[in-house]
Amino acid sequence: MLDVRNATISYGACEVLQEISFSLEPGCVVVLLGANGAGKTTLIKALNGTLPLSSGEVTLDGKRLADISRREIAENIAVVAQENETRFPVTVLEFVLSGRFVHGNAFGWESDADIEFAKKALADCDLSGFETRLMNHLSGGERQRVVLARALATGAKILLLDEPTANLDLAHQAMMFRLVRERCSQSNYSAIVITHDLNLAAEFADEIIMLHRGRIAAAGPPEKVLTADNVQDVFGVKVLLDENPASRKLRVTAIY
Repeated sequence: MLDVRNATISYGACEVLQEISFSLEPGCVVVLLGANGAGKTTLIKALNGTLPLSSGEVTLDGKRLADISRREIAENIAVVAQENETRFPVTVLEFVLSGRFVHGNAFGWESDADIEFAKKALADCDLSGFETRLMNHLSGGERQRVVLARALATGAKILLLDEPTANLDLAHQAMMFRLVRERCSQSNYSAIVITHDLNLAAEFADEIIMLHRGRIAAAGPPEKVLTADNVQDVFGVKVLLDENPASRKLRVTAIY
């Protein structure tokens, strides 16, 4: 379990995150929502220890993240970041296999199990047949799916995804969220996902944390967080809320 208590991050006199507290339970999908500059990406970086806290703490299974080695963090937490451009000629399979390094295997000495992990992750991300293609020859959406496959190949039980559906078409947006949702429901993974799509959040999230100017403006199940007042306050947009007739989940339509 990932537990966050009063996490604050400051750049000089500017507090980017202010006293953030929540818990990520096994099997749970938490979606972070908020306008640009709300602190979502900063929070993701703090949750895997790449950005130190000014105050507060993050614990992983009861141990302070600041006291855990980078290897142990990587064994438990995998990140899919916004920027994933690859400028050097590595193949898709090689890139995904690099996610297995945390288990002690040097590049070029992957085990049969490592290769099986990698190919299964590629298949899950609709990338079978891409193994020999070069990363720097892929489209942005294809690269984004390869980066998710690499995260899955690590075997880490906590996934931190920063706008994972950026550059994806509608079919692969749904595929990515559905895949993460299934991993959490069936294999006891947990995930924190940043997205700007309120309907994807309503469809797949167990809980939503809505950030506004570095603070938690609202947190809880989608139907309690995605209210017209909350959306208006955080995004400055009026919305119409109703029920998706296919899924019976909340549906959000902006009023322009």
